[in-house]
Amino acid sequence: MAVLEALGHAGAAYGVESLPGSYSNFAQTLRIEQEGAEPRKIVVRRYNPENYEEGHDKPACEFQALRLLRGHGIPVPPPLLLDRDGSLLGLPGILTEFLPGSQIEPPTEAARWGEMAATNARMLARIHQTPISEADKPFLMNDDVEVAWFIKEGRIPDYMREDRDGEMIWHLVNDHWQRRQLSVPRFQHTDYWSGNILWLDDEISAVVDWEEAGYGDPAGDVAYARMEYFLEGLPEAADIFLKVYQAETGWQLPNLPISELAASVRPMTDPAGWFTRPHMETRFRQFIAAAKRALLGGG
Repeated sequence: MAVLEALGHAGAAYGVESLPGSYSNFAQTLRIEQEGAEPRKIVVRRYNPENYEEGHDKPACEFQALRLLRGHGIPVPPPLLLDRDGSLLGLPGILTEFLPGSQIEPPTEAARWGEMAATNARMLARIHQTPISEADKPFLMNDDVEVAWFIKEGRIPDYMREDRDGEMIWHLVNDHWQRRQLSVPRFQHTDYWSGNILWLDDEISAVVDWEEAGYGDPAGDVAYARMEYFLEGLPEAADIFLKVYQAETGWQLPNLPISELAASVRPMTDPAGWFTRPHMETRFRQFIAAAKRALLGGG
């Protein structure tokens, strides 16, 4: 097996298992057993060609993000190998060490997810305070563009027309996006939610899935994280998350309301996939209404 040889384990026994929760990539664990050594677990991530975005090199983005974050003490999987053209893995991908931990999974653990809001906020603050250089940016997404991806083509997408708040959000984001207050670009995850955070007991053991890592206004990540709390019926946890984050960073996030409206477009692309339980859509509308009031000065 070529992967074993690349890792220095030629001839070792191995087993392969698929990892749950893989959406835009194909993720597997590779367990390597070699005589005289402790078993080793490797994660193989190959990127789904149906989810490639033009001009965005996902394998290089994730590999570079992991190297950068590890260098600054953020708990992410150690990167081992980048296969940018798929010559080793069959598709472009990366190899990383496996880190133990499990997700907190709403709704069965919704109360615990709410209780961990402060810990979650402190981790995001640490991520956003990771320094980035001009040399890092070519590997990363420009989130000041990507967070509002739906306005790039200059016409309202059908999925927004079909949503009862879609046209309103389309016009508000178009009217306000280029007039946002300038902020120092910060390192961002771009998909910071419960499914990408692993826990051991009450501590975060790893933040995973960095294929869309970017830089830009940190309000983008905060908005997306807060939306999940609302959807799970935890608006108080969303407020705790924000207060702790602001206390950790000292940043006021003046662009948070417009970023929250932009975040709310993601569920519009697949309502059935997002609103899987009773009351989730009602809570989603509450999130939109609160962001709109904050943006327009209504409290």
